[in-house]
This record gives sequence, C-alpha cells and structure tokens, in this order.
Amino acid sequence: MNWVDMHVHSRFSFDGKADSAEECEAAIRRGLHGICFTEHFSADPLDVSYGVLDYAAYRKSVARCQERYQGKLQIGCGLEIGEPHRKDHLQALQRMLQGMQLDVILGSIHNINSKKLRVFMQGKSREEIYHAYFREVLDMVRTADIDVLGHLDLAKRYAFDSVGNYSFADNQNEIRAILTWLIQRKIGLEINTSGWRNSVAEPYPSIEVLKLYRRLGGKYITLASDAHKAEDIAADFRRAAAILCRTGFSEVCSYKERQAQMYKL
Repeated sequence: MNWVDMHVHSRFSFDGKADSAEECEAAIRRGLHGICFTEHFSADPLDVSYGVLDYAAYRKSVARCQERYQGKLQIGCGLEIGEPHRKDHLQALQRMLQGMQLDVILGSIHNINSKKLRVFMQGKSREEIYHAYFREVLDMVRTADIDVLGHLDLAKRYAFDSVGNYSFADNQNEIRAILTWLIQRKIGLEINTSGWRNSVAEPYPSIEVLKLYRRLGGKYITLASDAHKAEDIAADFRRAAAILCRTGFSEVCSYKERQAQMYKL
C-alpha cells in the first residue's frame, strides 16, 4: 500500500516508548510505504518537552534507519512543535530550529498560556473550554511556520469525560476560520487515529470537520497514528481511509523536505 504514517514518536520524545528501529519494523510488517518521526519539541521552558530532544542523536538515529531499511521503507525526520505561534517564545524557537534538516513540522496545541490542557480546563464550562481551545488553534494557523496542523480538536480528549464532546454547530465559525486559513496557507490537516484509542472513540478531527474541509476545497490530508509505541503504528488506518473516501477524498499526502507529496488512497 502507498500509506505513510506522518505522526510517530519514539524514545526521543519525552513520552515515547519505542526505539526508532522497532517502529520501522512495525511499519514494514503493516505494509506501509513510509513513516515520519515527529518528536515533541517546544520553546516554552514550562512545557514538559522543553530541552528533552537531542536533535543530533535523533538525526543520527533516523539516518541509521534510512540506511538499514533502504528500499523497504521511506523514513522521514520531523518535529511536532507545541504552540509554535507564541510571540514570547518565537525568537527562541527560530534560534533552536536553525540548522535542523526536517521533512515536516506539525503544529499542535497542547497548552494554553503554558498550562496543560487538562489543567487549563479545570472549573470551566464546555463552551468556555472549546471556544478558548479553538481560538488558540486559530491564532496558531494564522501565523506559525508549520506544514501540518496536528489533531485539530484534541481538546475533546481531555474534556470528554467531564463535559463531553464539543458541539460542531456551536463552534462552526471558529472551525471554518481555522480550515480557511489552512487552505489559504497550504497547511495540511491530519486525520489522527489516536482518538480511537481513548474514550472519545473517534478521530481527530471529527467527521463533520473533515466534511467541511472538503467542501471548502481542502486537499492536503495526512494519515497520522500519533504512535508512541510500535504496536500503534498505522493503527486504524483502514478505518480512516474509509472515512476519507466517503467524504470525497481520493488522495492524501506525505511530506519530504517540507513539501507535500500527493498519493492515491
């Protein structure tokens, strides 16, 4: 199959539980064309991933895997950067990224005002949580130097058990604005299957969001397991591909040297 898993974490991330080679082996067993490592990264000193990534060692590990699995698996080297739009950390982020050779940069919201989402949500209503979260995502996609938006509606992972999922109708204006900016700036949108591995029991983003993205003319979709261990590589990709086909997508993309490469589903 042509599929590329564009969101994978190894032990180079603070929460990764597998070696790079283990995950490459899993990808080959599952018949993938490729994977891209996207290790956590942040310029916020209060973020749990701050200062964790040893980029030189990470790059060497990816290079070893590329050599070892040449002809068997396409392997990319990327980052998942938390809150890359933060103006107070922008200069530091740009300095930290200098000289890095990257195939993709995912932009994700894991924190609001340097507080983890699950902490930020405490004492807030469903409406307050989701409106604040989507506004933060919107701020990011307007300005951040990213290639793909990570798990667009991740807030539901942490809010679901206490206040439930968001109302698409109540948040449609913010979501539409986010998707419009993605399309204008040619930033990709991932379908992240990790939501099927927790109580939310649906992908990030929801099917309604994918339908709207399609109606607005969006085309840059990546398949993303958000795997942190080898057994989750390409998890639920058939399920995700079926949803994309029903929504009207016939192609998805991978990234190399920060350029989208389209391929058939």
